[in-house]
Amino acid sequence: MSSKILDGRKIAAETEQKITQEVALLSNKGIKPTLATILVGNDPASETYVKMKQNTCARVGMESKAINLSDNTSTKELLKVIQDLNNDTGVHGILLQHPVPQQIDERKCFDAINPAKDVDGVTSAGFGAMSMGLSAYGSCTPAGIMRMLEYYEIDLTGLHAVVVGRSPILGKPMAMMLLNANATVTICHSRTQNLECRVKEADLVVGAVGIPNFIQRNWLKHNVIVIDAGYHPQQCGDVDLEGIENIASFHTPVPGGVGPMTINTLILQTLRAAQKASL
Repeated sequence: MSSKILDGRKIAAETEQKITQEVALLSNKGIKPTLATILVGNDPASETYVKMKQNTCARVGMESKAINLSDNTSTKELLKVIQDLNNDTGVHGILLQHPVPQQIDERKCFDAINPAKDVDGVTSAGFGAMSMGLSAYGSCTPAGIMRMLEYYEIDLTGLHAVVVGRSPILGKPMAMMLLNANATVTICHSRTQNLECRVKEADLVVGAVGIPNFIQRNWLKHNVIVIDAGYHPQQCGDVDLEGIENIASFHTPVPGGVGPMTINTLILQTLRAAQKASL
């Protein structure tokens, strides 16, 4: 047995070609899809992530509007920036880089983003609509994972999916997306009792807890599908992937699995927002 790799880089590269073509069509009509990125403070990891997103915009012919704010920015000041972007018809998507400094009410700022421009899928309204099966931009990492599963024609119907993690932009929307795809879903987290037993019951495991190698390989049953949504400086994820090729039927590598799909989904959803705004 050899586990099949779910190659996020491959899917992202293929999708980028299509996005580039569609961006060119819009540009020929005088519409330049534009993503506004808001970075509060100077966290090195956040700066890197924002730069990667801006570089991807440039590769596909999109515009990116970078807004950098000081680390002592207040909630009120950030809300004003978001409102200005909501009112800017030349901006189609708004990304507020997470996390923000602790003095800022992050949830209040997320929810101030116009749902039509919430291409990162962070608003409460968007989460509610997505959960109910209505039109909404999904949180980019779980939405990217769902696109990956669809690409590899993995039928989720009836599978028992265990999501380890409960963050509002990853674990919770991931669970709802899997549920909407007809999986049976269990949500766990770092404080779940008998977590090993819960994971061993899974046909599909999503590591989304944010702790390096937290999910042990001996917790995984034979032929499980492993989605590792974590990434840490040690070049590892949330799942101990050593020897995973002899355990799982499918798995995402770290790096090169979920990460490329997250940024690709953000860019794709920005394009979709621009297309809707052009109608």
